[in-house]
Amino acid sequence: MTRLLLFTGKGGVGKTTLAAATAAGLAARGYKTLVVSTDPAHSLADAFGQRLGREPSDVDTRLHGAQVDSRGLVDDIWQDLRGRLKGALAGAGVDALDAEELSVLPGVDELLALTEVQRLAEAGRWDVVVVDCGPTAETLRLLALPEAVAGYLDKVFGWQLTLTGSRGLARSVRDLAAHVSALRDLLTDPAVTTVRLVLTPERVVVAEARRTLSSLALRGIRVDGLIVNRLMPAPGVWRGAAANWMRTRRRQQDEVLSELTWELARVEHRAAEPVGLPALREIATELYGDRDPLEGKGSTSAPLLHVTEVDGGYRLRLALPLDRGAGLELARVDDDLAVTVDGFRRLVALPESLRPCRITGAESDADGLVVSLTKPGEDR
Repeated sequence: MTRLLLFTGKGGVGKTTLAAATAAGLAARGYKTLVVSTDPAHSLADAFGQRLGREPSDVDTRLHGAQVDSRGLVDDIWQDLRGRLKGALAGAGVDALDAEELSVLPGVDELLALTEVQRLAEAGRWDVVVVDCGPTAETLRLLALPEAVAGYLDKVFGWQLTLTGSRGLARSVRDLAAHVSALRDLLTDPAVTTVRLVLTPERVVVAEARRTLSSLALRGIRVDGLIVNRLMPAPGVWRGAAANWMRTRRRQQDEVLSELTWELARVEHRAAEPVGLPALREIATELYGDRDPLEGKGSTSAPLLHVTEVDGGYRLRLALPLDRGAGLELARVDDDLAVTVDGFRRLVALPESLRPCRITGAESDADGLVVSLTKPGEDR
């Protein structure tokens, strides 16, 4: 099974460089490696100092690179499928204008970028596919698409199928739904797909990283490492104004990082821009040392739900890394717990033993969110 390593982080933190360095390190250890960019603002080719296209091309022994052209995929693939969907809808008696609207799938560019990554991963040529994703906001939208599209297909096309009974449309929608489901399974399989989150030691960046960790946990996507980039080198015994500035800056960075409870991999700031394989291999050595780059340094992911029985009820722990200022809302929706963190909402199915219980309180700690539930009859 081909492993997928997804690199993301706030714009400008150096995720492309670290994705390229990791790919170079993997290839150096003998893994057949493909590094591919889904970031609309492609800079992967710049990191290697050579041209990359839509199809994988040689970068070095056992190392290949590619840049996904989402717009080209839309032109080549989606237009054909959309035309078939629209034709099936119109042929089933749906108004032409409605058919046009129903065949416009939200986020199709991002969905096709994921589809291309899946195609490359399943080609069987690679041991590892390293993905240079876009900045965190775009990446979260990208990773949320399979679930969102599945809901869209069910609510929109499922309703239309009930009305029309079109076999052609049903087949097209079922095929698309099956594909979306396979994408979702690929992303949420921790043995196959993991995320490495890149950040710089700045409060704004760390705050966004916390929010990203919560969102990924809610989506069931495993994070196997946090990488701190551009850490100021310690000036040692140097003296003078420049050395004092470096000490002050490093002390500020250490204070920011001390607020994180997860194990961190670190890469120091470099005087020269790291471009080309020699510079990237040097970063890989600093980042991973003697470790296999396929193994993340620690993991922020635990099982999302953990239940403990207490007197009169249960304590349900949700492993969500929460920022102190995170906007958090809880609600009960039938047999689900609706969890909303900073505007992102997910329905978490309650274990069967907890469904008859009533929620009586909730609190957060360093390890996540703890919900208290009372057994039926115990709160009278």
